[in-house]
Amino acid sequence: MIKQYQVNGMTCGGCVASVKQNLEEHPMVTSVDVTLDPPHATVSMDMPVPISILQSAMGKKYTITEGEIVAAKTTLNSELKETLPEKSLSTYKPLLLIVAFIAGVSLLSQYPFDAFSFMIWMRHFMAGFFIVFSFFKLLNLSGFATSYSMYDVIAARWNSWGYIYPFVELGLGVLFLINVFPFYTNLATILILGVSTIGVVQSNLQKREIKCACLGDVFNLPMSTVTIVENVSMLLMSVAMLIVS
Repeated sequence: MIKQYQVNGMTCGGCVASVKQNLEEHPMVTSVDVTLDPPHATVSMDMPVPISILQSAMGKKYTITEGEIVAAKTTLNSELKETLPEKSLSTYKPLLLIVAFIAGVSLLSQYPFDAFSFMIWMRHFMAGFFIVFSFFKLLNLSGFATSYSMYDVIAARWNSWGYIYPFVELGLGVLFLINVFPFYTNLATILILGVSTIGVVQSNLQKREIKCACLGDVFNLPMSTVTIVENVSMLLMSVAMLIVS
């Protein structure tokens, strides 16, 4: 896609060079052409990038506003509808299998079940969930960050959050596994997943056809109520463990 934006705040050739450099740093941007008169930036990208992310990349000195699509005239939704698979049980098979494996291993960790504890099972499940899901996100960090910014309320405004989030997940998984600072670990999980769930719910209510980034950029999963169930389930487990702790 090639799209032209209006850029306010440029006064000289140095500004042009600065805007060009900042925009080119985004992983989805392939090339940038910036002119001072008129103050335009023509951006070629692999896939549509939210204007909030482009604005964040340029800083406060310059203001970028929506322009026209020069080539590959299509909306984000229609473009993604062509590439996203249908929402069916087979589509979500990788996600369901991974969750089932984590649940099973968490169960077997208490074998022979003489004094089975559901709280311990939940803690092990949370540990496995965060560690495994962070692994898939880290396989293609920039791809995850781009997909995540499409619906997460923080990543849409602060691009770096998409790059930090997998490491936060990994840290939470390790803390759940070794059972260190359980109160603060569960509290952090509730806050982080709570904010993430807001964007997921909004996207589902708006019926946006976008990619779910829960398994990073490895699997092509469409956003659906499955993601809401996933987030809410994790939230409820953290709430339960927080109350008990």
